[in-house]
Amino acid sequence: MPGEHAVDNDSPDPRRSTVRALARLWPYVRPVRARLAWAAAVAIVASCLSLVIPLVLKWMVDGPVAEGDPGGVWLGALYLLLLGIAEAVLFGFRRWLVARPLAGVEASMRAALYRRLQRLPIAFHDRWASGQLLSRATTDLMLLRMFLAFPLTFLLVNGVTILAGYVLLLGQDWTLGLVLLTPVVPLVILCSLFETQYSKVARRAQDQVGDLTTVVEESVLGIRIVKGFGRHRSQALAFRALAERLRGTELVKARMLAGIWALITIIPELAIGAALVLGTVQVADGELSAGTLVAFLSTALALRWPVESIGFLLAMSQEAATATERYFEVMDSAEESQGPELVKSPSAAPPSSLPPASTSSSASTSSSSTTSTSTSTSTSSSSSSSSSSSADGVRFENVSFRYPDAPPDAPPVLDRVDLHIRPGETLALVGGTGSGKTTLTALVPRLHEPTGGRILLDGEDITLMERERLRTLVSMAFEEPTLFSASVGENVLMGGTEGAGEPELWRALDVAQAGGFVGALPEGAATQVGEQGLSLSGGQRQRLALARAVVGRPRFLVLDDPLSALDVHTEALVEAALREVLRDTTALVVAHRPSTVLLADRVALLSGGRVAAVGTHHELLRGNAEYAWLMSGEGAEER
Repeated sequence: MPGEHAVDNDSPDPRRSTVRALARLWPYVRPVRARLAWAAAVAIVASCLSLVIPLVLKWMVDGPVAEGDPGGVWLGALYLLLLGIAEAVLFGFRRWLVARPLAGVEASMRAALYRRLQRLPIAFHDRWASGQLLSRATTDLMLLRMFLAFPLTFLLVNGVTILAGYVLLLGQDWTLGLVLLTPVVPLVILCSLFETQYSKVARRAQDQVGDLTTVVEESVLGIRIVKGFGRHRSQALAFRALAERLRGTELVKARMLAGIWALITIIPELAIGAALVLGTVQVADGELSAGTLVAFLSTALALRWPVESIGFLLAMSQEAATATERYFEVMDSAEESQGPELVKSPSAAPPSSLPPASTSSSASTSSSSTTSTSTSTSTSSSSSSSSSSSADGVRFENVSFRYPDAPPDAPPVLDRVDLHIRPGETLALVGGTGSGKTTLTALVPRLHEPTGGRILLDGEDITLMERERLRTLVSMAFEEPTLFSASVGENVLMGGTEGAGEPELWRALDVAQAGGFVGALPEGAATQVGEQGLSLSGGQRQRLALARAVVGRPRFLVLDDPLSALDVHTEALVEAALREVLRDTTALVVAHRPSTVLLADRVALLSGGRVAAVGTHHELLRGNAEYAWLMSGEGAEER
């Protein structure tokens, strides 16, 4: 469900601090801190120039105006014009100072987020809705750039301006200055309450943007399903419900912002009105000059914008703090370790105590295979201690797996699996729906980590190998063929080595029986396949995915039902070519059809997360009822 990973918006962390959250941006801001400091200094000078204008007015009223000197009035007007121009130029210069570096900060944060997403484990991506991740990379980073460009600077600038303004007010007349200081206490209390409540609503709104993004993305990617089943109305209703919920939250934000802005505007205006009445009385009594009163009121009016802007500056700061928290929810997630795992899971038995690989009692009909498996397993200790270059194939020793978010009382997906694929051998993995076939294949390249036991490639524990090296040894073709918005050649060569080129590309396409249709494309292998390769048929996508798996001539090959979308004629051609490839590699193939099983030297039957039998296809057909049923028409229909 979209957004289920998010924190409870109505129960924020009581230890939450806006300043502490925003302080986490410092590593990204540090490289441009000099430009930001200069921009803040320029903005402070520009803002303080507005406080000089009342002093010029005081001089004009008490001097040239009172004395009837037109020349002095024109001179004062020139001063005011120059001050206004200087203020405008300085603010424009400030904007120029921050525009380029802040665009760079946003770009570096987006690049860091993308890099982290590539390094996070599959379990993370299984939990998070793609729209939530997308909104963090777009909307949230835009909010952070806006915060760094405006509120970060102007909270400081306006604070300095207000402080300098009140010093001038108290210097002009301390009694009137004290009148204008009276709103400070209620304004501080109001802003504190506003900050607490607004943070909850801001978080809720940003999470709802992520949910809405997810729905839009799924509707676009699944447009064929939506149209094919005529579900556009139900999708529109789902979108409308989420959009209405977001609209309601945004209206709550607007009402809160309008309320705080009204109060921040009204309370100082009342104080200015009181100061005006009191100042007028003092001027009438001769205790205050008219020029001083004009300067005082002009200074107070010049401070209106810095004071009134506090509301929306705090609102933008809260949204930025929430965006920062959402950003670092991803950045703080533990990524896959690229090096070897030096500490083994407690649930993994030490090599010397691991039980020998064996099959269950239902595998008794395949005694010859079982005997060879047990014999080879008895030497696992010596194999694991030898160099990785010694050929020992693939071993699963007492391997168990449970998904991290599975209920505590749920049975494991895989339960103490023992299996040995000999060097150069192809083993077919057969089982009913939910038996753990795909999960077992995902453990080999460490897309998931076993919760117990260990897996060895040529005698080397995969947890002691660097992931990059492991994934150059193991190549996969997944059941769902995913292609990227790139050319056919780029998609296929993604599975190759660094220097792979045209010869390797066309060899792999020929193995997958894809050379014919690729050559007929408008630009051949340079043809862009479009998003997810949906411009191609399912069989064409599957053949390209298979070509991607074999292009690098991997030592170990894992194929998850690689021929399911092919017609019988193409399947026969692909199988013939695959036999040539499988001779030079150690392969694990998930199979659902007898034609795919026949590619394998042996077959392992998974049932309930355990290896129920191992043998040849014909041995299991004769001696195992479950396997015979799976290979029959009834089993195929059930799947």
